[in-house]
Amino acid sequence: MFDRHFGVWPKGVPQHLTLPETSLYENLEVSARRFPDKPAILYYGSALTYAALKAEVDRLAGWLEQRCGVKRTDRVLLYMQNSPQFVIAFYAIQRLTAVVVPVNPMSRVEELRHIATDTGATTVLCGQELLGFAQPLLQAGVLQHAVVAAYRDHITAPTDLALPDVVTAPRAAVTVPGATGWADAITAGLTAEPHHATLDDWCVLPYSSGTTGAPKGCLHNIRGVMATAYGSIAWNPASAESVQLATLPLFHVTGMQNSMNGPILNGSTLVMMTRWDRKVAAELIRRHRVTHWRNITTMAIDFLSDPEVASFDLSSLLGIGGGGAAMPGAVAAKLKELTGLDYIEGYGLSETIAGTHINPVDRPKPQCLGIPVFDIDSRIVNPDTLEELGPNETGEIVTAGPQVFLGYWNRPEETAQVFFERDGQRFFRTGDLGYYDEEGYFFIVDRLKRMINASGYKVWPTEIEGMMYAHPGIREVCIIATPDAHRGETVKAVIVPKPGAADMTPEAIQAWCRERMAAYKVPRIVEFADALPKSATGKVLWRVLQEQEKAAAAAKPADAAD
Repeated sequence: MFDRHFGVWPKGVPQHLTLPETSLYENLEVSARRFPDKPAILYYGSALTYAALKAEVDRLAGWLEQRCGVKRTDRVLLYMQNSPQFVIAFYAIQRLTAVVVPVNPMSRVEELRHIATDTGATTVLCGQELLGFAQPLLQAGVLQHAVVAAYRDHITAPTDLALPDVVTAPRAAVTVPGATGWADAITAGLTAEPHHATLDDWCVLPYSSGTTGAPKGCLHNIRGVMATAYGSIAWNPASAESVQLATLPLFHVTGMQNSMNGPILNGSTLVMMTRWDRKVAAELIRRHRVTHWRNITTMAIDFLSDPEVASFDLSSLLGIGGGGAAMPGAVAAKLKELTGLDYIEGYGLSETIAGTHINPVDRPKPQCLGIPVFDIDSRIVNPDTLEELGPNETGEIVTAGPQVFLGYWNRPEETAQVFFERDGQRFFRTGDLGYYDEEGYFFIVDRLKRMINASGYKVWPTEIEGMMYAHPGIREVCIIATPDAHRGETVKAVIVPKPGAADMTPEAIQAWCRERMAAYKVPRIVEFADALPKSATGKVLWRVLQEQEKAAAAAKPADAAD
């Protein structure tokens, strides 16, 4: 067991957590009994109490079971932006001991089709602005049922806050065959069978991707999800009186656990935003006395870049942190000057349903992943031999613990490739290269897997290449990362056009991509080439292009100085 970090373990925090043996739905049930009239969610000033939240969850669960045929272990797509309806849908699926498949609301038809067919899901719960992308799947019979939400329905009180267009949009009539309006499903008054679940039951199937192919599902049981939800409120101690600002997308495991499941387990209040807006965020912190805010680096940078941010009262904040990309030292210093708080960085993956490493609140290190948290055994190994390495030696980060996923959905061979046994434990190979220092803090150096990290969104080059090869004018394409001052990294496409191909401009390629993939996957930079570097067997040498790009980026400051 790796224990080097116990010397810097946060004061007053236990080294082991005994997990509650309640399901996620039972966590809501208990909080609703304890705090029925307390706001579970404050949505741009409109309150949804715990009792009202549970009541709507139960009615939606009745509809899903009685009208959509959802039963235990069935996969259900949850395709929405942050909203009270997202929380209600998540817990309604848990009420049936079915499996939530969270789908990025930036996904489009083909991305949605892949996840639906891969999981065998027949039901989707979606925002009304996203129904158009689910409609072709309903028409084709890939999906059979949809429940369609209008976020505005949960704006129940007047507000002077700037609301996103998707929130102000009035409820539209639902005329797509197989689809039902949210309000109709809720007012039907249907009741589901009694809830029963164990910690070993499946509950969440977020999609990630490895080194090859299309995204794949990471299957988690209730035990694993409880480990990081419960751990999140124990590491940076929170109580029922805590108020969590939910700006991270809830479909993503960090937002799901830190901004939804942890606070609901605790009986806390979620202050929710559908879209990021730095002024609205600052006003919500002031107005609702927010105590905890989990975000990503780009949000923090944008928040601080508002020239009026110092005019807001942020004194209620007790904890602020995040991940996705290293926090620049200058930004962390400015944030501490403003709030008096250190930015607490952490590290986790879809395969670990959020954080496995977090910095101690009382002894954080900058641009550091942190130390292994409760009941996590994390080590550094030689990626070729799996030989264990010592302090300050770079190798692959591997992790064993209760929150590590069960495996990739319907992919036993790929699952076998990322696990190995040691000391009676099942270690997960993260694909990230790093090291730990003498005190047991972990740092990331590079990645083994081919991935681009754009503002915390994981972009998988092989997936984008697969979609772009459908373009009639593309002969070959290679996707690489390029540095971006705001996003950290962004997507670059190097394309070999087919002879005589028409309309092959960067703008035309980007427009074509925007129609077929989530916006964060669309190449920000498009470059044309006569050929791509290849191995003797004809395999594209993407690393050669990536190294060339890194070298070119490193040379830019010197060029600018000339």
